[in-house]
Amino acid sequence: MLCSCACRQIVLFRLAAETCTAALPVSYCARLGRRAVQLNDGAIIVTQRWVDRVVVGHNLCPFARRELEADSVRYVVCEGREQADVLSALSAEFTRLNNEPAIETTLLILPNALADFMVFNELLGDCEELLTAMQLNGIYQIASFHPHYQFAGTAPADAENYSNRSPYPMLHILREDSVSRAVDSYPDIDAVPARNIELLRRLGREELHRQWLSSFDA
Repeated sequence: MLCSCACRQIVLFRLAAETCTAALPVSYCARLGRRAVQLNDGAIIVTQRWVDRVVVGHNLCPFARRELEADSVRYVVCEGREQADVLSALSAEFTRLNNEPAIETTLLILPNALADFMVFNELLGDCEELLTAMQLNGIYQIASFHPHYQFAGTAPADAENYSNRSPYPMLHILREDSVSRAVDSYPDIDAVPARNIELLRRLGREELHRQWLSSFDA
């Protein structure tokens, strides 16, 4: 079953910036059917462009612009290729968030792993099991993004899938209490998913795909 996240994954981008980078493999671009980019164009830089141009540009997350302007976004790259590498990186981020309360959340970028959305989607169950094993249910939640993201009940070409179509597979770790405070303070938060769907359908798949590709351009 395809993942359909609560509130269409309204994302709280409140993260602490980290300047690590990872090259974008040409082979990965080929697998995803997109043009190659220069190898020194880091995954974090590409992701930052996507957040700025798509998430903030279209106000898909009503909380994102404030945190982006505050330069409080933490981006982390897992360069591993195996599912075990992803789970290990995720565990490390949980531990880091436990030990560093000043960090609100982590965006874990996976440029070399899980290019197949169905495999990525299946791994989300393992991610939730890890959350439980570390006794962190109710403390953190995981939102997911992928270049081929597809919400339950949609067709692959439906425009609304682009709200979660990131340049790379990504896991977004959020603190539950921060999400609750943000949602409680925003008027008519339940209307945001429908507004996003209407906006994305109006823009259309062709334009959204063009904007998605622009994340790989300076």
